[in-house]
Amino acid sequence: MSRRRCCCCSSHEAALILILMQRMVKLPPLKALSLFNSSTHHHGLHHTPHSISFTLSLLLSTPSTLSHAHSLLLRLISHRISSPFFSTPSLFHHLLAPHHHNTHNTLLHEAIINAHLHSHLPDQALYFLHHMIHHGHSPTSNTFNNVLSFFIRLNCFDKAWRVFNELKGRVALDVYSFGIMIKGCCQVGDLIKSFQLLAMLEEDMGLSPNVVIFTTLIDGCCKNGDVFLAKKLFCKMERLGLVPNQHTYSVLINGFFKQGLRKEGFQMYKNMKRIGIMPNIYAYNCVISEYCNDGDVDNAFKVFDEMRDRGVAYSVVTYNILIGGLCRVKKVREAVKLVDRMNGLGLSPSIITYNTLINGFCDAGKMDSAVRFFNQLKSNGLSPTLVTYNTMIAGYSKIGNLAVAINLIKEMEERGVAPSKVTYTTLLDAYVRLNCMEKAFEIHSLMEKSGLVSDVCTYSVLIHGLCMNGNMKEASKLFKSLGELHLEPNSVIYNTMIHGYCKEGSSYRALRLLNEMVENGMVPNVASFCSTIGLLCKDGKLKEAELLLQMMINSGLEPSVSLYNMIYKSTEVLNVELHSNIVSNS
Repeated sequence: MSRRRCCCCSSHEAALILILMQRMVKLPPLKALSLFNSSTHHHGLHHTPHSISFTLSLLLSTPSTLSHAHSLLLRLISHRISSPFFSTPSLFHHLLAPHHHNTHNTLLHEAIINAHLHSHLPDQALYFLHHMIHHGHSPTSNTFNNVLSFFIRLNCFDKAWRVFNELKGRVALDVYSFGIMIKGCCQVGDLIKSFQLLAMLEEDMGLSPNVVIFTTLIDGCCKNGDVFLAKKLFCKMERLGLVPNQHTYSVLINGFFKQGLRKEGFQMYKNMKRIGIMPNIYAYNCVISEYCNDGDVDNAFKVFDEMRDRGVAYSVVTYNILIGGLCRVKKVREAVKLVDRMNGLGLSPSIITYNTLINGFCDAGKMDSAVRFFNQLKSNGLSPTLVTYNTMIAGYSKIGNLAVAINLIKEMEERGVAPSKVTYTTLLDAYVRLNCMEKAFEIHSLMEKSGLVSDVCTYSVLIHGLCMNGNMKEASKLFKSLGELHLEPNSVIYNTMIHGYCKEGSSYRALRLLNEMVENGMVPNVASFCSTIGLLCKDGKLKEAELLLQMMINSGLEPSVSLYNMIYKSTEVLNVELHSNIVSNS
């Protein structure tokens, strides 16, 4: 009985929907939509696939109501419109069925694809894109570009590349399609693919790349370290009559600076201003950063003042760069004043601001000030990061206050910040400098128990400590263990070991390691050459000492006069001894 009543109710509701549709057909699309909405909200009617299809057709019939069709689809996807007459998948199947007559089928497909992208459902959007093409409807390049762009934004470049290659012969492509894919290639560092796309755009499609594409490629080349290729692209732009914009200049300026090509970077900055293109905040930050890295804070502040005069708004990043520059040249008090200036302008210091200041005070050994800003960042609602803690621990280690450094490790663990290899290695180095090797090995053991794998830097600190203590037996064991751990000793470790053997008086072992170092493509430092040559002379091994002196010269190192004198005097002494022996024997 209840089932019969339900069927009667559904039939009655369907009849009401039919009447509603007949009324809607006589109304303009927006008034029809209003009637559709009111019937849902106020009259509690459940719409059928037919009423949904009819409403969408009305909204797709004029360009001015396409956005309303999009909104209606979003409501359906998010289940804000539901009905016993359909589920969302069955509704879309009905709407897009080949036998279903819809004069706006292409528009409907595209609206459904874009609505799924808007709802962050890219795989469903891709399904409907394939459905559309399979049924003989060609999407516009704009819709196809939206799909590609969404996958690129999700860092799913491989999927975007697959879709592009699969459908490029079946959909309309434009310059923007290639621009999106070139951007994706550059993001994943695949410049080969990006230049293949450029060639396809120019040669196969007969299209001209725009400023955005060139800028994207220039940025990709710079990030890949190939600034000269970036410069070639820049020149090609100009030959094609394309005017580089602020961003083009900015990425190239930054690219030159990153490769240490200061002259070229500053020249590009001057050229930019000379032709009337005002630098943006990114370009200004690059130039200020370069001056600060070089310790030239005066010129950095001149650029900072120019920004103000030209009306370019400062950002926290700009202030952070200048604060870092001031700290680098030991002007920490001026850096604090700059933070006060930030606050006065309503710019809140970031965690980077605090980390930079704390590092500046720690480097200067002013731990009281470092602690003040460490506490201030916490009181301002910011959480200390691993960098913050490592900086503080390094500061206390530098002044030999290891008790506070260890307490900081406990605090960071309580806050859920896991100590890193840098944290432990900093403590190791501090104990080594205090000649507490037993404690250093305890920290090393604790580090490994926490799941951190020791690297070359960690072993370098331990080997240095053992060598300075004259414990060459243990240092040698640790040195040999590096091979078992698949770690390659660096030049610091070799030089430390050589110095240790020389201190011990073992010229044979020192010379063997020095030769091994050279064979491995490393250049021993002056101290290693001098110590070993001095020990060889002391042991009367002048031939080996002279060969080592020649090796030193061949390595591009300049022996001191005292080193030459040492060998000369050793030769004289040896000659005197030989002469005495000959006389005695005769």
